[in-house]
Amino acid sequence: MKAIKIAIDGPASSGKSTVAKIIAKNLGYTYLDTGAMYRSATYIALTHGYTGKEVALILEELAKKPISFKKAEDGAQLVFLGDEDVTLAIRQNDVTNNVSWVSALPEIREELVQQQRRIAQAGGIIMDGRDIGTVVLPDAELKIFLIASVEERAERRYKENLEKGIESDFETLKEEIAARDYKDSHRKVSPLKAADDALVFDTTGISIEGVVQFIQEKAEKMVDMA
Repeated sequence: MKAIKIAIDGPASSGKSTVAKIIAKNLGYTYLDTGAMYRSATYIALTHGYTGKEVALILEELAKKPISFKKAEDGAQLVFLGDEDVTLAIRQNDVTNNVSWVSALPEIREELVQQQRRIAQAGGIIMDGRDIGTVVLPDAELKIFLIASVEERAERRYKENLEKGIESDFETLKEEIAARDYKDSHRKVSPLKAADDALVFDTTGISIEGVVQFIQEKAEKMVDMA
């Protein structure tokens, strides 16, 4: 049975990562958190005080400390820069608020997209991000674009932050998510948009289980057809 490539795109806090991880586990697929890769590059930029004019230095650090993913004993995915565990550090608010400009740098995108494509070559992979279906995996057999209201996405992010011990203000989160949407959809390089052949699914008011069921049923049909 052929293993397919699944691309899940959408704006910030639309449930992409949560859903992708569950489906990957259910189908026995590899899950690649592309957002964590861009967050890692952002973490490097902020840690060293680099700006958009110092792309070469960010790439140099990425070469010295390559991004890798490991599984914790409880099955959770850990993100490393070299030997440094940055799993929690890349989810802090300063990284969240700066990832848009770093991910918009053409040189950064080119490097990370090439890494992502190499990993996906064999199939049996599910990726989530903002340009997976349009740029990274335009040949993916199944493309999903998740959307949800700003209010609901802010509520999800607020709950996630509480669980991780990250302080946040609900109204501020709403403003930040709306601003992130604008930046992501208006950037010159790989703007946020649904692929022409993507299935657009509004998750507002729908449980994680409901979203997983919808996508997994589509994936299983694709596998049967492959």
